[in-house]
Amino acid sequence: MMKFVTHIIIYPFILLISCLPFRILYFFSDITFYFLYYIVRYRRKVVRFNLETSKVSKSKKDLIRIEKEFYRHITDVFFEMFKFYGISKKEIKKRFYLENSHLIENLAKNNKNAILMASHHGGYEWFMSINYHVPHLPFAIYTPLSNKHLDTLVKKIRLKHGSRLISRYEATNYITTQIQEKKLFVFGMVADQSAQIRSFTYWKRFLGVKVPVFTGSERIAKEHNIPILFVKMVKIKRGHYKVVVEMLSEFPRKHKDFEITDMYIDRVEKQIRENPEYYFWTHNRFKHMNKAPKE
Repeated sequence: MMKFVTHIIIYPFILLISCLPFRILYFFSDITFYFLYYIVRYRRKVVRFNLETSKVSKSKKDLIRIEKEFYRHITDVFFEMFKFYGISKKEIKKRFYLENSHLIENLAKNNKNAILMASHHGGYEWFMSINYHVPHLPFAIYTPLSNKHLDTLVKKIRLKHGSRLISRYEATNYITTQIQEKKLFVFGMVADQSAQIRSFTYWKRFLGVKVPVFTGSERIAKEHNIPILFVKMVKIKRGHYKVVVEMLSEFPRKHKDFEITDMYIDRVEKQIRENPEYYFWTHNRFKHMNKAPKE
C-alpha cells in the first residue's frame, strides 16, 4: 500500500514541485510556514525548549523572532530538497558554491582522500551537489529512513546530482573498501545530533549543555589517517548558499582522543550562534542533558 502511495501520489507531487520557478516555490513555502507554525504548531514545544536551553538569545522577544525565522527557513529547506530533483547543473552551481575549495583540490593533487564534516545548518540538503565542486568521488553518510519506500524516494532525490549515499551502518567497511581499491574519495558526514548513551559515550558541552556526541568521524579519520575538514554553510539569501571550507587536521593521528571532535563541535556552536535561525531546532538535541556522568 505504501509503495502505491509513494509512486502514485508522493512522487508526482515532488516532480511537480521540482519544476516550479523559485518565486512560486517560495510562495508555497510561505503558505506552509504559516500552516506549520500557527495552525499545526509542529514541534513548537521542542523548538522553544531547544532555543531557551541553548540561550542563543537573552531576550524573549528576540527568541520568538528566531523561532519564527527558523520555521520560515526550514520550510524553505523542505521545498528546496524537492527542487533539487528538477534543478539544472548550471542553476545549482550558481546557487551553491564552495569557498576555499583549493584545500580539497590540493589533497586530490597529492592523492589524498578527505572527510568533510558538515552540520544541520543552512540549506544542508544541497550539499549533495558537491560533486560539481570537488575532484574526488563524493559520498555522503546518512541514516536510512525506517520506511523503505520513503527512503528509496529520498535517495532518488539526493542522488540526482552525482553524489552517492552510504548508510552509516556500512560506512566503516565501505571506506575501507574504497581505500583498498585505491579510489580517491570525499566522505561527507554530519555529526551534530544526539548520540546514543553507552558506556564509552563521549560527552561534550554544546551550546552550554553537556550532551553525548558522535565520535565516529574522528575514529575513521584516525584509523586511515584521512584529512578531515569542516564545511560551514552560509546562507547568502533565499535559495543561495556558499560553503566555507576549513582544514581541521591534515594528519588526524597527531591529535589526542576527541580533540578533532571538540574542534568540530566548537565550530558548529559558533556557526549556530552567528545565525541561530538557520539551525535544525526540531531535533530533540538536549533529550539526554540530565544524564551526563558526574565530573
